[in-house]
Parts: sequence; structure tokens; C-alpha cells
Amino acid sequence: MTSVARSNRICIAVFGRRNAGKSSLVNCIAGQAVSIVSDVAGTTTDVVLKNIELPGVGAAVIADTAGLDDVGELGSMRVDATRKVLSRADVAILVLGDFDGDDSPEIEWLARMRNLQLPVILVVGKCDKEGSAERVAEWQEALNSDVISFSAINGKGRAALLERIAQCCNDNENFDDITYSLVSSGDVVVLVMPQDASAPKGRIIQPQVQTLRNLLDKHCIPLCCAPQELPRLLQSLVAPPQLIITDSQVFATVEELTPPETKLTSFSVLMARHKGDIDAFCSGAQALLALPPTARVLIAEACSHIPQNEDIGRVKLPRLLRSKLGDGLMIDVVGGNDFPDDLVGYDVVIHCGACMFNRRTVLSRVRQAKSQGVPITNYGVAIAALTGILDRIEI
Repeated sequence: MTSVARSNRICIAVFGRRNAGKSSLVNCIAGQAVSIVSDVAGTTTDVVLKNIELPGVGAAVIADTAGLDDVGELGSMRVDATRKVLSRADVAILVLGDFDGDDSPEIEWLARMRNLQLPVILVVGKCDKEGSAERVAEWQEALNSDVISFSAINGKGRAALLERIAQCCNDNENFDDITYSLVSSGDVVVLVMPQDASAPKGRIIQPQVQTLRNLLDKHCIPLCCAPQELPRLLQSLVAPPQLIITDSQVFATVEELTPPETKLTSFSVLMARHKGDIDAFCSGAQALLALPPTARVLIAEACSHIPQNEDIGRVKLPRLLRSKLGDGLMIDVVGGNDFPDDLVGYDVVIHCGACMFNRRTVLSRVRQAKSQGVPITNYGVAIAALTGILDRIEI
């Protein structure tokens, strides 16, 4: 269970007011004390994550959030952190507190969730207490939606909640097949993986691992090499491979060596389709090529890491951008969750392959960029466009 990366887990986030019973609900689902529970409002101050296997869902992560009605300066920061969880949640559980009419904060949050097309499960917690039936009836009438009565004390509603979670997850479109229709069983696939100073010592990076596993699951025959070994590998084959997947930073070199009958793509382009909006990224790449030499570009990385000498996002990509578009470009780089709320000052956003994010997180950033009129693309698509081979590769 713990070997599944969180970026590949279904994210189930629990929202609600302070002391609504969110943490008790999380602990009841997990069958263990994941979050601290007390009658003191505001006990949960940061997002708490727990990896778990759920029936009908598989590998998941449950996120317990701070109260959406928190107050004060620190409370405002906690609510902001809770709001950011919306962008990466696959399913939301909204724990309903006392019904306060139109002043109930849950009404605003439910509208926000539905606007994001986020599946929402409505739960009234602490239903072992007196007056819970009236609370359930009030919320059902106000929201005109089914509400699950839940008690962490006696387990009431647990089975119904787990069933609804599984139903919401199964209703979501499945994007597990990274290589989609590019290959089939028995196909020979070459993976070109540079092992330079920027590569992590003793391991290969997440997109390469995920792609390799996907090929093995499809009963393909994957062959791995560094760029300098690619000519010898191709010469050793009796027939050209069906597909070559390369690190996008050596796109130009690999493209020259790729046989005309062999398909070509990159790990980052595969991730662009797997995790994001490939059409938006291709459109963003065209906007990138038309940028003026004084444009402002945002490079966004999913993970936070200590950059190496030849870091792709901080060194290689900026170097390529300036060589193609001019030295006057202004380039900002952000990592992890430090994605700006306001993108209007940028002419284009270039996002990494997002192997450390789930699909909903990437799509939320795409929606944000679109809503603010800022083109967005992806490392692999951008590099293919800048090197003039976007029409040659498989999208």
C-alpha cells in the first residue's frame, strides 16, 4: 500500500467547520487515530494526509483539513490552505454542522466545489447526539440533496459513506494508461533516459518509472539506454522499434536518430496527456513561439527540490527559451504549492510533467490559467515546439 505514490492515489478530502466531526470521521474511515480529536474548536490546524486502501477504490489518500470557519490571522491562513486542497481533491466529503440558514458557510463551499465539478458527498456528523435527525432534515431540505447520517461513535453511516466514495471514484474518467494507444502487446519500445548531473543518484525519476511499469503491464518489450548508447541499441535491433520515448531535454538529438517508421514522444508529453489537458498545452506552445523578446514567463514545477547544475526547469529550459526567443525574457520559477493565484502578469506558463501531482491538481491550474487569459503549456510540448519537432512527435 505505501509503495503507491500519492500522485497516483485517489485524493479524498474532508471539509467542514471547526468541531463538526471531520477528524472523527477520518479516524473512523481509516480504522485508526489519524487525526487528533477533541471538543476544542480548531484542533486540526494543518492538512493531515493518510494513505489508505479503500474497498472499491484501491490506493487512496485521505486529507483532513482545518475548519473552513476558522478566524483570526492564523485562521485565515488555515482556511487558505484548506481552500488549496480543493484543487487536488478527487472527491470531497463536506461535513455539515448546525444549519444556520443562508449564513451557513457550507453553502458557499458547496457551490465552489460544484463549480470545480468536484464530486461531493454530504455528511451530517455526530448523529449519535440528540437532535441529529432534525439537522439532517434541515440540510436535506436546504440543499435538496441526499445527506448521509454519520456517527464515529457507533459507526452509523460508515458503510454508506464508503459505498458513495467508491461510486464517485468509479464515475471519474480513468487515465491510468500512460501510453494509451501508442503501443500494444509485444511492441518493442526504447526509453532514452539521460543520467547526467541533474539525475537523482541511485534511481530513475518518477515519470520514467511509471512509464516503464505501464509498458510492462501492457506486455511490451521495453529497452532502456542513455542518449549516447541509442545509436548502438538501434543498430542491434533486427527491426526498428515501434516507439521511442525520450527525456524531452534531448529531444533534438534523439529525433535525428529515430527511424522514420518509428513513433517518437517524450515522458513529459505522455504526462501532459496523462495528467493534464494536451490540447491546451499544444495551444500554449503555439503562443510560446509567438512571444515578444521582452515577455514574462512562469516555469512551474510540481516538486520542491534542491536544483542541480543542469536543472531542467531552472537552467536548461530558460537557456533554450532565451536562445530561441531572446535574452530579454523575464523568467520566474516556482515549485510545489507556490503557484501564484494571480497569473495575469505572465505571457505564458510552462508546467512540468507533474509526476508528483494528481490529475485534478494540474487541471485546476489549467482552468486557472484559462480563466485569466494566460496560455499554459508543458515542458515536453514546449521543448518540442522550441526545437521545431512538435509536428514529428506523437501527441
